[in-house]
Amino acid sequence: MTEIHPTAIVDPGAQLGEGVSVGPYSIIHEGVELGDGCEVLSHVVLDGRTEIGPNCRIYPFASIGSQPQDMKYHGESSTLVIGANNIFREHVTVNPGTEGGGMITAIGNNCLFMMSSHVAHDSQVGNHVIMANNATLAGHVTVDDYAIIGGLSAVHQFCRIGRHAMVGGMSGVENDVIPYGSVMGDRARLSGLNIVGLKRRGFSRTDITALRKAYRLMFAEEGTMSERLEDVVESFSDHEAIMEIVNFIRSDSSRAICQPKAEQGG
Repeated sequence: MTEIHPTAIVDPGAQLGEGVSVGPYSIIHEGVELGDGCEVLSHVVLDGRTEIGPNCRIYPFASIGSQPQDMKYHGESSTLVIGANNIFREHVTVNPGTEGGGMITAIGNNCLFMMSSHVAHDSQVGNHVIMANNATLAGHVTVDDYAIIGGLSAVHQFCRIGRHAMVGGMSGVENDVIPYGSVMGDRARLSGLNIVGLKRRGFSRTDITALRKAYRLMFAEEGTMSERLEDVVESFSDHEAIMEIVNFIRSDSSRAICQPKAEQGG
């Protein structure tokens, strides 16, 4: 049974699934679709062409689906698509896409967006992603499954954050972060592999040992990155996680790869 508080405003053009609850003073605009079992607490604003999957929980003062913070946006009918079982804590903001970015912002399933985190226009967020307090994604950012963005961190436009990667708190990410990598710093640099995260996700000791060996090869001082990747492929071509890193580095991107401090020029 859907429950709407008397002080809430729900536009007749909004679509609410079974078992949805809408708390005091929340506003749901025309075009919003809420899946079954969603819980919208007090003082929430849902706007735009926004689809939210089942069993999401949205906390007070979150603003989901409002117009992008992009000067190039001119009112085009873009969308925001959110999957199931996501949690949006207080003051979280998520914006839809723009014409310059494919017209869609997308979030997968089972993600946690902590207080005041922000997902900008045209970003693509996978499943089981955690964004800690005040973490922010600029436009056109891709965050793959199980990545964690630490508190007070900011990710530059068009960056990619690989699967199982960890961005340390208060980091400024200007370049792509490899899958399984860990970065930190005011201008984030690669600090190694996300070993703690890998152990928590059940990766075996054998897999972690192989990843460590491949990592040392990839970021050794000798040779070019292309040459080192060839060495990694020769030794680990049958290892799925390692080849995922290789393919990530080799794929087209407008950003460079975050590398260890020792790899940076003076």
